[in-house]
Amino acid sequence: MGLQTAPNLGNRVLQVHNLGFDSSGGGMSRAAPPGAWSRIFLPFALGYYLSYLLRTVNAVISPALTGELGLSAAQLGLLTSMYFFAFGLAQLPVGIALDRYGPRRVESALLLVTALGAVLFALGDSMVGLGLARALIGLGVSACLMGALKGLALWYPPERQSSMTGFIMACGAMGALTASAPVEAMMPLLGWRGVFWGIAVVALVASATLLRSLPREAPTAGSGDLAGVLKSVAGIFVAPAFLRFAGTSLFFVGGFMALQSLWAVPWLMEVEGLDLAAAARMLLWLNLGMLLGQLSIGVFGVRLARRGVQPLRLLHVGYAGLLLVQAAILFGVGPVAPKWLLLGALSAVNSQAYLATANHFPREMFGRVSTSINLMAFAGAFLVQWGIGLVLDALRASGWTMADSLRLAFAALLVLQVISFLPLLSRQRPPESA
Repeated sequence: MGLQTAPNLGNRVLQVHNLGFDSSGGGMSRAAPPGAWSRIFLPFALGYYLSYLLRTVNAVISPALTGELGLSAAQLGLLTSMYFFAFGLAQLPVGIALDRYGPRRVESALLLVTALGAVLFALGDSMVGLGLARALIGLGVSACLMGALKGLALWYPPERQSSMTGFIMACGAMGALTASAPVEAMMPLLGWRGVFWGIAVVALVASATLLRSLPREAPTAGSGDLAGVLKSVAGIFVAPAFLRFAGTSLFFVGGFMALQSLWAVPWLMEVEGLDLAAAARMLLWLNLGMLLGQLSIGVFGVRLARRGVQPLRLLHVGYAGLLLVQAAILFGVGPVAPKWLLLGALSAVNSQAYLATANHFPREMFGRVSTSINLMAFAGAFLVQWGIGLVLDALRASGWTMADSLRLAFAALLVLQVISFLPLLSRQRPPESA
């Protein structure tokens, strides 16, 4: 059997998913059910919107948190990164649960945990309490993307997968947009605690909407026993093909999330000299760029694939562009707003890492491989976000200014990204079974 293209891989994987759900018993690709836009897409879109809003909201409220609680840079980084820590730990169990019980029950139940975490964050008055709340939030939204992808595979035909995934990602970008200037505008009225009370209400609405709107799916026993599943996952993490992409997931995907969700605002305020309102507007440009990038992938992804442009090629171009833009930001070359807009737009290629990695494994391992690479991304976000805080505290204790400390920390991240990018440039063909 010859090497199959990325669209064929996606189609075969989606057909496997549909075999377990199609109530007609045919198991073949079928049209989306009636009212799919309101019954399926919008509930998933609301969940992922909320997930991304919560991922990035601390960037805007960080000055208020620091001032009220007297947090150091390392404490602020650790507090915010607890979202990524819990999210990453939940990925493999969530993937197994989604296969066994379906996205309707799994995601709606976890969003109740999100609401609880938001309430505890609104009530928190200590590093421990807020850290626990932030971890519960990360756990609660840990199924919002993978649940949506699973649901789209169950209830949409294969030929619509690329565009629907792009639009789901765009809804996440809208959540990031909301977490910038709009949240900053609400802060004088509600305070950061009021913002989280509102988020708790939205999480409850999202949970109820998913439970009531999504079609009912039959639970499945999954493939193999738990020990076999865990053994296969362990094999993924030591496979050379996986390790080739692991570094870029850690430092490109995770690094972008760490900047977007926290350290972008301190950079803009301390290095660029902006006030909080102006920094929030600049974050809006970053998130607008991400929205435009994701929409572009949603619109043009299928056309590019038909012309032979593989996900790995998109990663090559996107990551090279990200390195250039980040170097321009680091060295102050060019106007600020276009650079941050372009940084967000180029970050949209991060979504291609899932398929690019899965192309090097047998198609029946698609779910486990994509979940594993997602785990690497969130581990990177946790490590980079906390690590930058540790570096900032150490340098400032040695007499460095905050601006110079940020420059050195960002330069170190850029070096790690360059090193992790090199393995992607080697020529390796996926195996025949991929």
